Amino acid sequence: MTAALQILQIIVSILLIVVVLLQVRMQGLGGVFGQGSSVVRVRRGLEKTLFQFTIGLAAFFILLSILPVIVQRT
Repeated sequence: MTAALQILQIIVSILLIVVVLLQVRMQGLGGVFGQGSSVVRVRRGLEKTLFQFTIGLAAFFILLSILPVIVQRT
C-alpha cells in the first residue's frame, strides 16, 4: 500500500511541476521586467482552468503526503 502511495505521489509531483511550468510560460516576459505588477489580472479560459487544476493538484499532493502517516498510526 505504501509503495502505491509513493508511486502516486511521484506522478502527482511530476504533473504539478509541469502545470506550474506551463503557467509560467503563459505569463511571458512581462512579469520578469516588472510590467503588470500594479495591475490586477483576471484569469480567463485556459489560464483559469490551469490555475484551478494546479490548486487541485497541490491539495491532492498534500493529502498524499499526510495519508501515509494516518495509515501508519491505525
